[in-house]
Amino acid sequence: MAIFAIHNPGTFTFGLLGNLVSFMVYLAPLPTFYRIYKKKSTEGFQSVPYVVALFSAMLWIYYAFVKSNAYLLITINTVGCVIETLYIVAFIVYAPRKARILTAKLLLLLNIGVFGLIVALTIFLAKGSGRVRVLGWICVVFSVSVFAAPLSIMRLVIRTRSVEFMPFTLSFFLTLSAVMWFFYGLFLKDYYIALPNIIGFTFGVIQMILYVIYKDRKKVILEEKLPEHVNNMIKLSSVGIAEVHPIEAEQNENQKEIGEHDQNSPRLTEQNDGGPKHQPEVVQQIQCSTEV
Repeated sequence: MAIFAIHNPGTFTFGLLGNLVSFMVYLAPLPTFYRIYKKKSTEGFQSVPYVVALFSAMLWIYYAFVKSNAYLLITINTVGCVIETLYIVAFIVYAPRKARILTAKLLLLLNIGVFGLIVALTIFLAKGSGRVRVLGWICVVFSVSVFAAPLSIMRLVIRTRSVEFMPFTLSFFLTLSAVMWFFYGLFLKDYYIALPNIIGFTFGVIQMILYVIYKDRKKVILEEKLPEHVNNMIKLSSVGIAEVHPIEAEQNENQKEIGEHDQNSPRLTEQNDGGPKHQPEVVQQIQCSTEV
């Protein structure tokens, strides 16, 4: 435990709490991969969130080693690297050939190419404290870009007046994580850690406020708008994390559409005689996830 001997108890306390909360955030996609395992298919899920999360964890580990005395940053991001690697492997196992190729390209470009370039440039072109500053600002820019990703989700919530695309639990834990890592950076006097989490906290609070405002509103699932939700993935920033979940709409939400179809199509009224049955529409649930 000598390695965790930190002069400021606040640093250790918030770092430990940050580890616990971030670990729970890392485990958030488990239901997604359980579904993939059960269906032996990735369906409409994307690998981008996990590739970006792996890159983020690698970047913060490198920064923590260069800076030194940031051991709690190393522990959680090492765990994150392991978890995200397992997610990516599971995705590749069950993904179709096209998705596998895309995932491999992303890994080569981002996790090997870009990360390798950052390591090489900071080693050969920066020395001592200058290396920490350069790498710190790279981490800040990347983290701010990730934290800005929920802007598209918040816009979608306001436009549709529905929070089905923005789970409250995830927003809460991401906000709590931002608070823990902000104080960890503050007590450590490392503003490269603290600064991006101010933005993360702000966006997290806004998301929870929007949830309170729109949680009791009727979900907007209109038949004529379904193709937009099904065929178009929400465009986020270049390093934003968006996870697309195909889910079946609730039966009671489609009751009205079923009635309208029954009136317009005689074949659908003969369901008891072996006629075609109405199948629930498929919508997309978009979950935003950001990394510490």
